[in-house]
Amino acid sequence: MWFEILPGIAVMGACLLIPGVATAYIHRFTSGGKEKRVAYYSYQWTLMERDKRISGVNRYYVSKGLENID
Repeated sequence: MWFEILPGIAVMGACLLIPGVATAYIHRFTSGGKEKRVAYYSYQWTLMERDKRISGVNRYYVSKGLENID
């Protein structure tokens, strides 16, 4: 019958969903818990480069101002 295809569709859907979700979590884990930044325009790229220089650790996602809060 038609419902015999449902387990196969569920398996294929899971196989397509898992890598996409895993990629988002891997990016978040490697970026210190922040979302991945994308530079579509040259201005955005220069802001990311500025953030890397200001942070002092050559990573744009590390905030310099939060280190000294007691």
